[in-house]
Amino acid sequence: MKAISIFLVLFSVLLSDNLKMPIAKLEGSGSVVDIVYSNGKVYSATALSSVNIFDYSSRKLIEKIEVEKIIDFMGDLVDSKVYSVDIIENKILILSQDKQGFRRIHIYENDKMVPLFDYSAGLTVAKAKFLDKNTILLGLLSNELISYNIAKKANNWLIQVSGAKFSDFALNEAKSEVVVADESGNLKVHSTKDGKFIKLLAGENLDNVFQVDYKNGIIATAGQDRRTVIYDTKNSAYHLKTDFLIYSVGLSPSGKRVAYACDENNNVALVDTTTKSEMGKFGGNSMTLTKIVFIDENEFLVGSDGKDINIYSVK
Repeated sequence: MKAISIFLVLFSVLLSDNLKMPIAKLEGSGSVVDIVYSNGKVYSATALSSVNIFDYSSRKLIEKIEVEKIIDFMGDLVDSKVYSVDIIENKILILSQDKQGFRRIHIYENDKMVPLFDYSAGLTVAKAKFLDKNTILLGLLSNELISYNIAKKANNWLIQVSGAKFSDFALNEAKSEVVVADESGNLKVHSTKDGKFIKLLAGENLDNVFQVDYKNGIIATAGQDRRTVIYDTKNSAYHLKTDFLIYSVGLSPSGKRVAYACDENNNVALVDTTTKSEMGKFGGNSMTLTKIVFIDENEFLVGSDGKDINIYSVK
């Protein structure tokens, strides 16, 4: 038994030695909820009432945008979770928690926070992203999608995607299509112009899809059923299985590489989406993964329930 124990320890060390570790990290101020990379800057939504902005080259925190704390149902002042962040030109879109369980949205521009709506709108928005500088797309927990005109303060359109609870959505590069993931495991692709249904992607994920990404005609999922599914626009599909829930997934800009949370130790597997071959595993994350974002084909970011964002190199 002693010999077996020693062997298992040595085997574990050997496996850990094969893990690629972060080349650097971005030191934030709160648990990471969402990450966006744009023009040399990293925007991180946190669970502690703030959006952190980093200069990617220097790895330094250059700005911290704070949202107001809220009063909870016990009457206590608590932090507001920032659910998503986005950037277009000089406008930063911030979706955060408001009182009574509802959400609020601000646009931060020229050092000013401009509110679009708050809890009084009665919306449980889970994700908000720009379609253009005058239009945002909202994904509600009720699995409704809303295209909202900022200037008119009115909806362009509203659709009910399905009766299943909303999980995530991802836009293609042109922002002409949105793929919606929910607890059914099926993906629905809609036009962002008018909300019209385009196609259903089904049969691969058998349970809730936590996250979805869409790059260069390739769609990838992170599933509760321990499957990462790779779809392409020609309707071919396959899945990669793990032994643990897959909480997060991200595609490289070309769609040729997918990174996903692959085990209970919060490691990340990198796979070639064409050959299905594993290109490596990446460690050093101490908490549950929340977001994976590629900078380019060779570097990617991993955010977690911890306050720091790890930077990895594929090479």
